[in-house]
Order: sequence, then C-alpha cells, then structure tokens
Amino acid sequence: LPEAVALVRAAGVPVTLFLTMDAIHDNPAYFNAFRDAGIAIEAHTLSHPHLRGKPYAAQQREVCGSADRLGALYGRRPTLFRAPFGEHDATTLKVMHDCGLHAALFWKQTVNEGIVRYQQGSTVQRGDIILMHFRPRFVDDFIAALQAIKAAGLTPALLEDYLPANA
Repeated sequence: LPEAVALVRAAGVPVTLFLTMDAIHDNPAYFNAFRDAGIAIEAHTLSHPHLRGKPYAAQQREVCGSADRLGALYGRRPTLFRAPFGEHDATTLKVMHDCGLHAALFWKQTVNEGIVRYQQGSTVQRGDIILMHFRPRFVDDFIAALQAIKAAGLTPALLEDYLPANA
C-alpha cells in the first residue's frame, strides 16, 4: 500500500518489519522507503514455512537465507528473527543463533480488519508485541493498534528497547 510508509512516518511510531522473501519478491524496493525512514527490517524466513519439526538444514536455509538476502537488499543484515506462525522448536532457536540472529520474538496481539485480538487478557501490556501484516485494511489495522496502545496508557517503543544490550 503506497500510504503505509506515509502513515507510519506521520504517526512517528517506531515499528519493526519482519519480511519474508517470497512476500517481497515482486517489489523489494518498496521497503527502501521504510528503511530510509529508520524502520528496522528483520528476518522472517525465505518462504514462510512451518519450521517446527523440520531438519536443521531446511531451517537453516530458510533463516540464514532470509537474513543474508535482506542484508544484501537493505544494507543491514538483520539481527532479530520472528518464526512464521510463532512456531518453533529447539532446532529453530539453534539455527537462529547459528545464523547470527540474536533474538527470536513472538507476539501477544494481532490486528486484522481493524480489530485487535489478544492472546491473554483484553489490553496491551508494556513490552507486548503487536503483529500486523500489509493487508488491504492496513490503515484500519494501524489505527486500531495505536488506539489499543493509547487506551492502555502506553507509548509505542522499538523492540530493541526491550532487549538486553547484547541482543
């Protein structure tokens, strides 16, 4: 959506993008505007597979491949990782570490079609991660997320603000 980067910029809200190569392959340059606005681009695999239970080599191809290609495209190799569907196992975490990624992140809320859905409770808590996608109603989703954050009396912050210094 062309208005997505303008909306994020206008809101002055720090966000982190976890991109899959399959999802961006048609227009990777679109995300240059996000990068240029200071938005972090992090790893999310090549093709968005279910990783849990897959052999090390298959997971490594997805995770390292994603980080390597994103680094080549955007000039900074990711240091954070989000597993597709939030699914992972011990192999996923080992692969992530071996690929040079410092933290695996998971979400507490999702937003779709302007509705915030909570895994636990009914309010955003300090340090929660809100999962969103670039869908047709991105603007509604972004506004709903901001409203939920404001209703909780919180201010959006970068993921990195909540991670240990060595992450």
